Amino acid sequence: MNLGPRDRRALAWLAVSALLGLVIYFWPASDTASVVAPTGDPVALAENRLARLREAAALVPAKESVFKKVSVELAAREKGIITADTAAQAQAQVIQIIRRLGAAENPPIDIRNTELTPVHPFGESYGEASVAVQIECRIDQLVNLLAALQAEPELVATSDLRVLSSNAKEKTVAVRLAIAGVVPRRLVPEKSAAAKKAAGGAF
Repeated sequence: MNLGPRDRRALAWLAVSALLGLVIYFWPASDTASVVAPTGDPVALAENRLARLREAAALVPAKESVFKKVSVELAAREKGIITADTAAQAQAQVIQIIRRLGAAENPPIDIRNTELTPVHPFGESYGEASVAVQIECRIDQLVNLLAALQAEPELVATSDLRVLSSNAKEKTVAVRLAIAGVVPRRLVPEKSAAAKKAAGGAF
């Protein structure tokens, strides 16, 4: 049987369509994303977390005990801080201390001149108020004065001591004594604190 050109084209299209249909039908399906199951046992994970929480909770009483102990020690030490509203008031208290100790000597030690220096930082949390006084006394009186100064409840100490012979007949000496007292950090001028910090923080 002879097929015309039209019939041959129709058969060709039919063959192509059938081939495409077979290709589509047998084409492998695309891979689907697999769901990864959570690793580990949820119960075991919860138990581990609970154990860590219990360990942290067990440390709390010990930390509180240490904090209370340090707080008590700090409060005891800070009782000696010279409290005042201004630096001048703090320095006046230091002068009053040295005058009181000098007056307790026999005969009393006369404070002749006083010099004030700016309050400067002392550590990270405090300041240091210094004053210098000039006195004339016997050596034994000077020793007594220094011992009494160290026994004071306030946090005061000698920062400089210069002794010169004064009256050989009376056995007295001329003394320039610098005394420093610990004060709150708020009394330190901002410029002084900034200068110390720029210098490397060495006090």
